[in-house]
Amino acid sequence: MQAFETYLLKIAGISIDEVMLLTSELKRLSFEKGELLLKKGAICRHSFFVEKGLLRSYMLDESGKEHVIQFAPENWFIVDRSSVYFNDASESYIEAIEDTEVVLIGEDFICKANETSPAFRRFNDKLLHNHIRHMQKRINLLLGATAEVRYLRFIEMYPDLLLRVPQWMIASYLGITPESLSRVRKELAHNNFKTN
Repeated sequence: MQAFETYLLKIAGISIDEVMLLTSELKRLSFEKGELLLKKGAICRHSFFVEKGLLRSYMLDESGKEHVIQFAPENWFIVDRSSVYFNDASESYIEAIEDTEVVLIGEDFICKANETSPAFRRFNDKLLHNHIRHMQKRINLLLGATAEVRYLRFIEMYPDLLLRVPQWMIASYLGITPESLSRVRKELAHNNFKTN
């Protein structure tokens, strides 16, 4: 059984029979490091479930500066929601940070899964609300938290990414400069060393 099927069984609480029925026609794709899954201006047709590897979504501002919106390691979903659900041209990019294997999740899968499995319907609803909750927390952090608090929240959210993601991408996600991130990391290391 592959990672997405295992995820549906263990996390979404769907029965093995429902999993086999729902996933029989799903498509899987592989992307090399640096390859784009979605470009600005394109219509996003799928959500991507990461079975192996690491993706990020980002946008470019008017001066060409990158702003990382989200990281998606194994067992995470990533999508441009306004594009996939409202057929808007994407304002962001989705890129493979590592060689990555994904499952394409289309609207047809979601509809079929909602009809087939009450457990999936509840899971999908909770997943959506959890995504909204994280976005609200992220906005609050970007508007009012110190660089140190932002960094600590990043570690809580993505505990396994510190060695997988370049520091400049983490700084971009946090909305600070790489120099500020370096300073925060040094201060935290210094304070940790003093208390031990």
